[in-house]
Amino acid sequence: MQAVGIVVEYNPFHNGHAYHLEQAKKVAQADIVIAIMSGNFLQRGEPAMVDKWTRTQMALAGGVDIVIELPYVYSTAPATDFAKGAISLLSAIGCDSFAFGSEDGSIQPFMNTFQLIKNHRTEYDAFIKESLKTGASYPKSLHYAYEQLSQKFPATYIDLAQPNNILGFHYIEAAMALDSKIKPLTIPRIAAGYHDALQEGSSIASATGIRKALSSTSALQSVQDVLPKASFDYLTDWHGKYGKFASWDTFWPFLQFTLIRQTPKELTRYAEVTEGIEHALIKAAKTSHSFSSFMEKIKSKRYTWTRLQRMLTHIYTGFTKEQLQSFKAPSNIRLLGMSREGQAYLGMHKKDIPLPLISRVAAIDNAMLAVDIHAAEVYNLSIEHGAKEQNLPKDYQTPPIRF
Repeated sequence: MQAVGIVVEYNPFHNGHAYHLEQAKKVAQADIVIAIMSGNFLQRGEPAMVDKWTRTQMALAGGVDIVIELPYVYSTAPATDFAKGAISLLSAIGCDSFAFGSEDGSIQPFMNTFQLIKNHRTEYDAFIKESLKTGASYPKSLHYAYEQLSQKFPATYIDLAQPNNILGFHYIEAAMALDSKIKPLTIPRIAAGYHDALQEGSSIASATGIRKALSSTSALQSVQDVLPKASFDYLTDWHGKYGKFASWDTFWPFLQFTLIRQTPKELTRYAEVTEGIEHALIKAAKTSHSFSSFMEKIKSKRYTWTRLQRMLTHIYTGFTKEQLQSFKAPSNIRLLGMSREGQAYLGMHKKDIPLPLISRVAAIDNAMLAVDIHAAEVYNLSIEHGAKEQNLPKDYQTPPIRF
């Protein structure tokens, strides 16, 4: 059986994802699709709008055959490490290829970009340092260095100002670094850009646009046309039970308490908290009535919104620098769900998978898995607080979903 891998968040699974899934399988000529999916906290440093089990159901209903959890260590990491964790897992589970969505839509410019930076790494790093000295943020300095190199050595390259192109580049970089035989493929994004708002009459929207629409109106019908029926039904069921979708706005009372109860020195223990900002975090938390007002007080030229959110995610979940440094590579494959075809694939390849394939976690002693379980517990705490129902799946008790 030929397997194509994809890396997803499905926050939530929408019609654009369904198109990507269909095209990935077609272009790869694959029998099954394996998705590496982020857990309850995401790469941009925010809680997923619904939990990983609900998003797994959406994925399976949408045509994914195997859903594997991307561990918290990688799902909340900068793009380089996010890609490294995802591609490591896709390689370990035996994918023949991986397909990612991109604004560019053609694989060769990605390969050209990879070779450009690889062959001129010394110059690239020098340009980054030059930009950083001007006070520019690290992401802007990376873009500056890339622009300088691409002008010096003209060819067809990707636009690294586009978010999906950036991730795609890092997927290829990770595959090359791992010396993986997995073949990269890219599918062009259609209709909606990464940050685009909902367009009336369109059946395609970005996940960001969908979340913004749901944050400004309680009417789920506003997004019905851009979601598969199963996704819409799962979201409707979730909202009926809990009366809200997860976001930093809904998590704010718990995050505020977490920030205020600790000393500045204690805050410096957490991953991505750099020296000096801990004082600003506590001061802003004491005087802010909402997450958005808090962020307005702490954002600066030095710290991007995403970097701050990842920092806050680690503070909220209690994930320390010491823990982050202790993890060098994925240590397990956590199975969240599978179709009949996915189950058949695992039956055929299980002996060849080099990492432990975990379906039931209660008796497993694994430090990376323990972080995932803890993250799920503190996520559930905020969702269930004040809700009509308090029956979110207990992570350590929940078996993979069979579809």
